[in-house]
Amino acid sequence: MSQKKNHSGLWIMIVASIALEAISCLMYFTSRAAIRQEADMRAKTELRKAELEIELHTIEMETTAKTLALLVEKHIDCPDSVYAATNLAVRTMRTFTSVAVAYVPDYFPKAGRYFEACSSRITEDSVYTRQIGSAAHDYTEMEWWQNGFVHDSCWWCEPYMDDSGSEAPVVSCSYPVCNAQGEVVAVVCVDMRLDYLQQKLPEYLQVYKNSYFSIRSSKGGDIVRAMDTVPGRRYNTYNEEIDATGWHIEIVIPDDELFKDLNHTGRIVGILMLLGLALLAMMLIHSSRTNKKLLESTAKNQRMENELYVAGAIQTAMLPKVFPPFNDLRNVNVYGTVKPAKEVGGDLYDFYVRHDRLFFCIGDVSGKGVPASLVMAMTRSLFRSITSHDEDAASVMTKMNKAFVEQNTQNMFLTLFIGILDCKTGRLDYCNAGHNAPVRIQNTEHRTQMLDVVPNLPLGVEGEWVFQAQQVQMAYNDLLFLYTDGLTEAERSTHEQFGEERMMKRLTDEGMKGLVAPHKLVEKMQAEVEAFVDGAEQSDDLTMMAIRYQLPALIMRNDIQQIPTLAEWIDSLDIPKELNTPINIAIEEAVTNVMLYAYPGQSGQVLVEVAKGEQLVFTITDSGVPFDPTQKEEVDITLSAEERPIGGLGIHLVRQIMDEVKYERINNQNILTLVKKL
Repeated sequence: MSQKKNHSGLWIMIVASIALEAISCLMYFTSRAAIRQEADMRAKTELRKAELEIELHTIEMETTAKTLALLVEKHIDCPDSVYAATNLAVRTMRTFTSVAVAYVPDYFPKAGRYFEACSSRITEDSVYTRQIGSAAHDYTEMEWWQNGFVHDSCWWCEPYMDDSGSEAPVVSCSYPVCNAQGEVVAVVCVDMRLDYLQQKLPEYLQVYKNSYFSIRSSKGGDIVRAMDTVPGRRYNTYNEEIDATGWHIEIVIPDDELFKDLNHTGRIVGILMLLGLALLAMMLIHSSRTNKKLLESTAKNQRMENELYVAGAIQTAMLPKVFPPFNDLRNVNVYGTVKPAKEVGGDLYDFYVRHDRLFFCIGDVSGKGVPASLVMAMTRSLFRSITSHDEDAASVMTKMNKAFVEQNTQNMFLTLFIGILDCKTGRLDYCNAGHNAPVRIQNTEHRTQMLDVVPNLPLGVEGEWVFQAQQVQMAYNDLLFLYTDGLTEAERSTHEQFGEERMMKRLTDEGMKGLVAPHKLVEKMQAEVEAFVDGAEQSDDLTMMAIRYQLPALIMRNDIQQIPTLAEWIDSLDIPKELNTPINIAIEEAVTNVMLYAYPGQSGQVLVEVAKGEQLVFTITDSGVPFDPTQKEEVDITLSAEERPIGGLGIHLVRQIMDEVKYERINNQNILTLVKKL
């Protein structure tokens, strides 16, 4: 009996051991799969973070190069101003090691054949500025100068040893400087030391203790050199390309490093199995907890990805999205839209009315993704807060800049345009901080032109910068078109950009057609861009906003007793005397139709708007049931009253008086447009 019991216990031990071994193997391979999946997601996440960090610095370099080029072009023949500009750029941007402006040979004969103004960082707070051009240092032979001289955009050169400026391995961004005739006379060069990236990026890319990373240029040059691999050792490789520069980041994780903890755990489990089934429960619990942590880690990464989509929805909700936006201010019509390139973006626009003034802004934060979206949200909050008690555009911009600099721990910057429109007088007070100049469409003069703007620095560059405001008098029916560089820099697959010239032509064409509603202008321009890029991936956020300063409108209740106020309003429009009565009759018939048929048995409002130019354009809008009066058949007035069907005389009269009658159903609203040529 005892022997049978021992055999039974032995079989139990054998079966339990086999079951335990099977479970252990199953969990081991499951854990390997989970670890590999977690490593994949972690590596991709860290690569994306590193890409954002590098893009932040490259965009800073490109923007500094462009801004410096503008400053140099403004003082093209003043070497002292060039010295000061390069010195300021290095002091402002801590990540830059050297900034130079190299002129074509013999541009300053007194300074010698070669003239290159260069400022280099010696210590954290010390900058050395001097002229380094010479026969021994012939910058015209260097790649950054040659490419910067022949390209009309920022150019990234291959890594090289800078013996004259930074005195270290660097990578450079160059941008051309043109004289008044459009000829390239100099090249701006902004350097960043390679060891800066080697010191900065490990916090993102050192995924595991013994993993390593490398960065190569678009031509394969080492920006951060990769470690040599060991023959026979297995590796896991992850790659990411940086859109702005064409660089490639690579993370390499040795297989044994990836599964080091798991293999160590497996050995412990094997030892514990030899100790007996008494430790089986503990081993299972331990393995279960380990597996749970792995699954939680995977779920956490998934939640982070989902939160990006939620963040995008929240960001969109912060922007104005009710159009037309104002029920109590009808002489201003505004429409805006943002199309981010990623889940979240850095573009913004905002507007609101206070004390019969329209406060509005449009901006573009450097970089993309979550950091840029946070700056966007902060900027909108600052704009609303400061303009709630300050109505001076320069003062608002100055206060926003100081607040932005104090909180700008990531060295980001922001281009911004602020406008304050007095809706009673049409006076526009505005201030521009490095943003694209808005376009003004003057309907009465059939003229389209860029708004004159002072080239103030972007926000976040210099905390003590004194911003200059400007003023312009808007006429009735003038339209202001604002946009970010995502419009002009939209690219098709051949890298051809939409461009400022194409944008101005489209706006001029629309302006010549007569009065165009802000929402139709923005939608038309968006359609033009989509047709131009022809399906190419969007590389930058695209934001547009249109503001029309127009004649006031009339809002009436759905009540026939309100009709007399319509005649008083039409009399106030200064219409030619011979047209006053017929137009009054036509508008009265159209509004009466709306009151009778659009709101059956219920109350509502009727909005009547007018635009004056070479023709009168009346727009009658209601939110009632769909009702298209233009569908009524033409009335045969040759028939007697008994023979004619009831109805239709009103719209017949309107057609006889007006030159054009058109109906649309947009956003659950009936819109009837009546046009009378003057």
